[in-house]
Amino acid sequence: MVGKKIWLLLFFLIWRLSAKADFVYDTNCIDAYKAILSLKMFEAKLLLQKEKQQDPQNGIIILLENYIDYFSILASENKNEYEKLSDRKSMRVSALEDNDKNSPFYLFSQAEIYLQWSFLKFKFGDYFSAALDAKKAGSLLKENTEKFPVFLPNQKSLALVNVIFGRIPARFRAISSFFGFNGNIQSGIKQLEQLRTELPGTKFSFYNNEVNFFLCNSNIDGLQNYAAYPKLITYLSGMENNSLLKSYLQGYIAAKTAHNDDVIMYLEASPKSGQYISLPAIDYLLGCAKLNRMDTDAAFFLEKYVNEFKGINYIKDAYLKLAHFYLLKNDLEKFEYFKKLVKTKGFGIDEKDKQALREADDAKPDIELLKARLYFDGGYYDKALTAIENKEVISFKLLRDKIELYYRLGRIFDKTGKINEALVNYQRAINLGKTSVYYFAANAALNSGRIYEEKKDFDKAAEYYNQAIGMKAHEYQNSIDDEAKAGLKRVGR
Repeated sequence: MVGKKIWLLLFFLIWRLSAKADFVYDTNCIDAYKAILSLKMFEAKLLLQKEKQQDPQNGIIILLENYIDYFSILASENKNEYEKLSDRKSMRVSALEDNDKNSPFYLFSQAEIYLQWSFLKFKFGDYFSAALDAKKAGSLLKENTEKFPVFLPNQKSLALVNVIFGRIPARFRAISSFFGFNGNIQSGIKQLEQLRTELPGTKFSFYNNEVNFFLCNSNIDGLQNYAAYPKLITYLSGMENNSLLKSYLQGYIAAKTAHNDDVIMYLEASPKSGQYISLPAIDYLLGCAKLNRMDTDAAFFLEKYVNEFKGINYIKDAYLKLAHFYLLKNDLEKFEYFKKLVKTKGFGIDEKDKQALREADDAKPDIELLKARLYFDGGYYDKALTAIENKEVISFKLLRDKIELYYRLGRIFDKTGKINEALVNYQRAINLGKTSVYYFAANAALNSGRIYEEKKDFDKAAEYYNQAIGMKAHEYQNSIDDEAKAGLKRVGR
């Protein structure tokens, strides 16, 4: 009897050692994936631990553990965590290389890890390394597509390679050429849209939420396609209501497209419990939206953000917005207090934070121009116009405010379809501010170029895009130059 038990034990051990490593998206893994996409990382980890007990050689476990790191870093924006966890990429790829080479997930899972780290590196400004990882992902995906041409997940990731190389800023475009890749965001979006129609009813339908995530990211951050708001909101409506990622995406695209009341509605309704990871960006977006609407509780959310956020972006900007909140309440003591914190807290890496630091070092904003700016950012164009429509340029002492008056009027008329009035005021801003350090004139030229591009007057569009590029040493220099260069490329100049 004892001998029989020993033989059974030996048989079990030999079977375990000889069991072939594989890739299985079983119930545990699909549920873990869905939990990750809802930002329920603790639940996801429990499910993966359960899977490790049942099938420890399942390569999907390794892939999903990378998903956890990926979405956790995106949520926290913590550079220390990013640097600390980046070594896991090569370890995971090596582990996957020992798995089943005949599975369509073999090359795909490796490519996914390279892609996810490419996005993270792109976010933290490491463009060369991001491009290197994206190129490696692209090569793996190309090989996998040749082996498994009908494997749907390939399409998602190939689209993302297109998006990554298409989003590299114009000033770093030599990186794409060096790697032999010419990405195109529009093409990537079309691939994702096509995949979105093909996924339902297949065994890969669970990827739909991730496709929606990247469609939002690509349209809003990549193309600045703010007209896509209704479509993207419709896409997101299909996600589970208990998804924190869904609430954040709804609020984010509403904020970027000036649907301010929607921002507040979506983010105030976001799920709140300990089962979700911390997402301080919600407090930042909510605080900004409430400030745009002049709500009395805007400061609560902005202070919560600066007190709890461990990342690097928008801290200076949040302190500046707190200063503006108290300036609007005529509390000059608190205005000065928070303005000083802009100079001592946070980092000057993101252009918003650089701009906040410049404004903190500048003269106090004009109250009516500040109201117009905030109302405009929220999409309250009538209120924005009411704040400044009776102001005369001669009533301002500072050149900054004179330029801004014309710029704000141009922006308001632009958004309300009064194109001729917009162009007139943009031109006044350009004439008055083209040699100033303020961004108003350069952005007025950029927007004038866009208007003429939409009119199909490509010569005039190119003229204004070149004017924008020709203005130097102003705020938002890099982003305005990149957008103007992209505009020149679109109009064939």
